[in-house]
Amino acid sequence: MSEPLAVHAVDLTKTYGPLTAVDSITVQVAQGEVYGVLGPNGAGKTTFLRMLFGLVRPDSGTLEVFGRSWQRDGVGVLDGVAGFIESPKFYPGLTGRRNLQLLAGLDGAGTDRIDEVLDIVDLADRHGDKVGGYSFGMRQRLGVAASLLRDPRLLVLDEPANGLDPAGIRDMRALVKRLADSGLTVLLSSHDMGEVEQICDDVTIMRTGSVVYHGPIAALREQAPAQAHRITTTDNAAAELLARAQGLEVARVEDALAVRGSQERIDALVAALVGAGIALRGLSLDEAPLEALFFMLTESAPPTPIRELDTPATSGAHQ
Repeated sequence: MSEPLAVHAVDLTKTYGPLTAVDSITVQVAQGEVYGVLGPNGAGKTTFLRMLFGLVRPDSGTLEVFGRSWQRDGVGVLDGVAGFIESPKFYPGLTGRRNLQLLAGLDGAGTDRIDEVLDIVDLADRHGDKVGGYSFGMRQRLGVAASLLRDPRLLVLDEPANGLDPAGIRDMRALVKRLADSGLTVLLSSHDMGEVEQICDDVTIMRTGSVVYHGPIAALREQAPAQAHRITTTDNAAAELLARAQGLEVARVEDALAVRGSQERIDALVAALVGAGIALRGLSLDEAPLEALFFMLTESAPPTPIRELDTPATSGAHQ
């Protein structure tokens, strides 16, 4: 008998008056994978996570966590589940360690794992500092530490990198990868395609409450448009003609050209420019392919998902 999915939501719907926050979505998260729920603000990501934690009751549909449901098992659904919705909150006048001690007492998790989780999130050397002096990224990592106190099988993180500076994003990304490597199932929401691409195995992309893509990141890459480059030369008019002759998509962007096509064709264009005596003053990557596809899906979504769910037996999750 196959192991149950970590999260199995089917036709989940939630409305608030005339607003449909989540519109009949289906999500399957296999055990041991890093799964991303991606979409712009207002897509319904946080509402979905609130339903998972029992903070919001769906109007229709079913939701199971490790084979348990709220209807059958009540709060037992959350056995082995931890995480936070939006940003974690702490007592700013208390140290990181003292905050964890209080949370462990409230949760009944015990304090024996505090040193371990502080080390996991790289806060062992700051445990005695008051949380009011922590950076935003440190507070986010302390939130992960608090979630890990109960030694969960599923960690749920709502926009864990939101509001972080580049260093904080790097640290959070590395932390999620370490947790995934330990075998923990991670379900995270994000509005950043780049963040999800680098750490997730599979993804659900949402727009205004509906699913517009569901499947592996690898399959999404296959549907992404070619990489775009921004090119500036001493003669953009001539460069545009050469680019079109190379079979590239070209658009004028201010004093440059946005050129989209395979890397081989871009290389051929650069060689043609040099051969024609046109100086190349600028060549840079513009919009990443997956980012371009994300905007295509979330700004003008098709009426049905561009890729249907795999069945549990054939999902792209790591076992």
